[in-house]
Amino acid sequence: MFDPLEKLKEFIRHPSISADPAFKAGMAGARDFVAELLGSIGFKVEVVTTKLHPVVLAERGGDATWPHVIIYGHYDVQPADPLTLWKSEPFEPEVRHDRLYGRGAADNKGPLMTHVAAVARLLERRPDLPLRITFMIEGEEEMGSPSFLPFLEEQKARLGKADFVFLSDTGSPREDQIVITCGLRGLVLFDVVATGAKSDLHSGLHGGVLRNPIQALAELCASLHSPDGRVNVPGFYDDVLDVEPWERAELAKLGQSEEEYREFLGIPAFHAAAGYTPFEATRFLPTLEFNGIGGGYQGEGTKTVIPSKAFVKISCRLVPNQNPARIRDLLYRTVRARMPKDVTFEIVDQHEGTPYVVVPPDRSNTPADQSPVLAAAFRSAHRAIAEVFGKEPLYLREGGSVPIIADIKRVLGLDSVLMGLFLPEDNLHAPNESFNLKVMEKGMLASEKILESLAASGAMRT
Repeated sequence: MFDPLEKLKEFIRHPSISADPAFKAGMAGARDFVAELLGSIGFKVEVVTTKLHPVVLAERGGDATWPHVIIYGHYDVQPADPLTLWKSEPFEPEVRHDRLYGRGAADNKGPLMTHVAAVARLLERRPDLPLRITFMIEGEEEMGSPSFLPFLEEQKARLGKADFVFLSDTGSPREDQIVITCGLRGLVLFDVVATGAKSDLHSGLHGGVLRNPIQALAELCASLHSPDGRVNVPGFYDDVLDVEPWERAELAKLGQSEEEYREFLGIPAFHAAAGYTPFEATRFLPTLEFNGIGGGYQGEGTKTVIPSKAFVKISCRLVPNQNPARIRDLLYRTVRARMPKDVTFEIVDQHEGTPYVVVPPDRSNTPADQSPVLAAAFRSAHRAIAEVFGKEPLYLREGGSVPIIADIKRVLGLDSVLMGLFLPEDNLHAPNESFNLKVMEKGMLASEKILESLAASGAMRT
């Protein structure tokens, strides 16, 4: 049995930034590391070529009547910038106070290693385990998984025979309170690029005779929210459904105070829509956020220029019953109507749009629309998490989006069991990303128990 912590350190040392071609070697290194590690624990490994970064498929076969679980993960990471804010080198992992620091430690190399180590430990102890396992590990999640949908379509006949997907790419609020995610918000992404003059202009010679593109975008952005925090786009909320009572009841068990959350964020006050707590707003409501805005001089000192162009990057998180295509149409019509007419502009699609994903937990133990294996998986997860972490899991919607879950459901027809292993303080996508090593150790034990219990359940694919 390998040392999971040392293997995770080795994994992190590969700078696998998928969005930057300069890190091609790091991507190849991380891919090969995963493939070799899975091969070393007895899996038949195939590296499936895509148009960009390959997918690693590793299979443990067995009797066709055995349950079949696909374990998903990704070997790519976000860029490490800004490097000056890291307390240690992002790709030279360092342990400090029960945490492993490094880019990708929590997203997703740490959680993925948790499941790999659990499987290795389980199969070493139970080499005859009646369970088929397939690892499906992609290299483009952090750039929107452009190759993943074609991959699923090509592999549908092979992968669609599984029973469900098991993964940990979602979060939990505390190290002793694990969440089984039961919903993921959908996503719409686009940019707006505004153009004024044909080139940058001297602000003294030409200021006051034309609208600055930065001003135009600032006016547009300011119009997209009401003072109460709601999205000010006609029709945006028309299809939003009421929250189920059991979901509010689960959220009430979270146990975190609003003041603790405010202090964690470091903000003077919340700005949530009326009638919703901050915790409800991040899970139950759709959003429109500005993820980046720029134009003009960005360096030290001053440069008195009127920029020719400015841009804003916008994302919307969607909730049940909101259609991404309809929301995009409403947004684009609003942008076109409100953009000042004395600048030109372009709307740039950044993503085809992802709908809200419902991940149905086994709430009643006898759900009519659930396969026996999936129902057994949810029960196994509930028992294992309660035993290992000391508290029953909560069943909560996730505020974020994992678009591949929708693709897996649509193409393969498979639901997913999502066990959250990263925590708010893990700093995903930010400097000083880390992974809680206590969560990793308990996560390995829980994952091992879940898989062993599923194998012993007697559940078979219908």
